[in-house]
Amino acid sequence: MIRIIAGEFKGRRLKTPATDKVRPTADRVREAWFSIIQRSTRGARVLDLYAGSGALGLEALSRGATTADFVEVHRFALAALRANIKTLNVGDRTVIHRQDALKFAAQLHPGQYDVAFADPPYASEQAALLVATFRMTPFARVFSIEHPADQPIPGDDTRRYGDTCVTFIYAP
Repeated sequence: MIRIIAGEFKGRRLKTPATDKVRPTADRVREAWFSIIQRSTRGARVLDLYAGSGALGLEALSRGATTADFVEVHRFALAALRANIKTLNVGDRTVIHRQDALKFAAQLHPGQYDVAFADPPYASEQAALLVATFRMTPFARVFSIEHPADQPIPGDDTRRYGDTCVTFIYAP
């Protein structure tokens, strides 16, 4: 069970996908993540890549983001994401893109979003590929990505939480 940590929907529980293929971000990691970018979320256009349950984008909406776009392909994750959007009654502020996150990111324009989150599968090269895509086309002012601590990603700021890291990259 995961929950919204702060803001308008504080304490609300979110459904998680009924599969072991999706690994929700731990509450303490999300809390630390948002304490770092909290100034950037108010009034922001948010992108949640590899959205899963939508916890990152929904947390951003709870904390004052204007809109959130979610990118996800896994059917169980999409079912949980749709249920969470309905439960929080934020359908008018959200768009779900059923598309591969790397392909989606490759089509973006510089500055298309204010804040972008990514939580790609740990057992893949997708984090590194996504960072390379961002460096070619900085599609957000702030891009933050969750990854295993033993797979470092070069960025402007990296924070470690046990075996998980969150790296922040700021658009030039």
